Amino acid sequence: MNDTRIRLLLLDFDGTLCDTRRANTLAYVAALAEAGCTLSEEEYASRYFGMRCDEFLTRFGIADPVERERLRLRKIALYPAFFDTVRLNRPLWEFCRQFRSGGGRVWIVSTGSQANIDNVMRHLGLGGPGEETAAEGCVDGILSGADIERPKPAPDCFREVMRREGCSPCETLIFEDSAIGLEAARRSGAPYIAVKL
Repeated sequence: MNDTRIRLLLLDFDGTLCDTRRANTLAYVAALAEAGCTLSEEEYASRYFGMRCDEFLTRFGIADPVERERLRLRKIALYPAFFDTVRLNRPLWEFCRQFRSGGGRVWIVSTGSQANIDNVMRHLGLGGPGEETAAEGCVDGILSGADIERPKPAPDCFREVMRREGCSPCETLIFEDSAIGLEAARRSGAPYIAVKL
């Protein structure tokens, strides 16, 4: 009989813990419009959603790395203007809060930028590591896109958090929504659950 118990929950952020699809899309549309580029919500959602910013902008056709960085920073600056469209996945968050109250550990593992994650979490009343007084509760750690060399679908991000927490894959449960995130979860060796918001 296997008596291994889950000690660590790993949550993707955009599309899993929070429905940020429209806010992210609108911020990119606005940043690119300022630069004279046209991007529709439908095009972004169908072709680019879930990619790291630099990869998205490269595939979109922004060849200059300086311009990509300028657009990335502008998108971050514009993002909070669209936070009224962001929704917390409350059933998943309540599960995480109960899990933490029982001694479990909860981390966000995202390809998104730390600044974007922090801004959305503040808007929703969620706290990061050590922010136990946050209105909606907090997580134990955040691993963002900049913290890891190989992005999803490589499993490195999940394995790095397992390493930091001293947990094996069989002691870890991953929640993901995107195809590349689910592939990263599968490659990590941990059990995972596909989330659809």
